[in-house]
Amino acid sequence: MKLQFNKNYLVLAHTLFLVELAIAFIIKTGFIRYTFGDYLVVILLYAIFRGCTNMSVRASALVVLFIAYGIEFLQLTPFLAYFNLQDSITAKLIFGSTFQFGDLAAYTLGIITVLLIEYYNGNYKNAHTIKV
Repeated sequence: MKLQFNKNYLVLAHTLFLVELAIAFIIKTGFIRYTFGDYLVVILLYAIFRGCTNMSVRASALVVLFIAYGIEFLQLTPFLAYFNLQDSITAKLIFGSTFQFGDLAAYTLGIITVLLIEYYNGNYKNAHTIKV
């Protein structure tokens, strides 16, 4: 893996980041805040990975999914307290504070969406081997 910048993915990442900020600061509860925000965050992370590296579609998708799952499973532990961040609103916003199976589903659906879009845009190498 090496650094390689892709303007299209970075513009997408920037746009999604602004949408995520709007969701975080404007919408306080509900489906959009909790579930749709989690769905979008994996797409945002994917766009960052693809915008800054030469990683393949599959590798980027897997790395992002593992990061998202890892952070979600960390919420089963007192890891924020370990770093003395239990009272930090920003840390709770970024890392979350409660484990939810629904979040795992949202992350998975976000990555599936990414893979489908990449497949239909022709960006997926060896696209004929995909089993959807």
